[in-house]
Amino acid sequence: MEKISTSHEDYLEAMVMLGGSEQSSVRGVDVAEKMGVSKASVNKAVSVLKEKGYVTQPYYGDITLTHEGSAYGNKVLMRHRTLTRFLHRGLGIDEATAEREACMMEHAISDESFEKWIAFIDSLDL
Repeated sequence: MEKISTSHEDYLEAMVMLGGSEQSSVRGVDVAEKMGVSKASVNKAVSVLKEKGYVTQPYYGDITLTHEGSAYGNKVLMRHRTLTRFLHRGLGIDEATAEREACMMEHAISDESFEKWIAFIDSLDL
């Protein structure tokens, strides 16, 4: 899976959170609202994600994740939720801070390090 920018990862994650998948499309306006950005920003991101093969979108239609896009978006969301849980429940960081910081960390950690982190978190039974 080709690594994409943090911003584009956030778009895929938001689409998954909105229920987007290979079978279920999402509206660009809903993605914009979820992310707090303009529809024009969503359109720009979707253009890049289409080019990379992560989403499909007919002319001005709804956005559908490809198999690769769905897998990538779900991976980012899983990282986010796992890191948030660890920061909040494991370390006692308040939920808003844990959420914000997990969002930054989910993009920076390598797959190998994250797998080891998951094994550690699972051993703590959080």
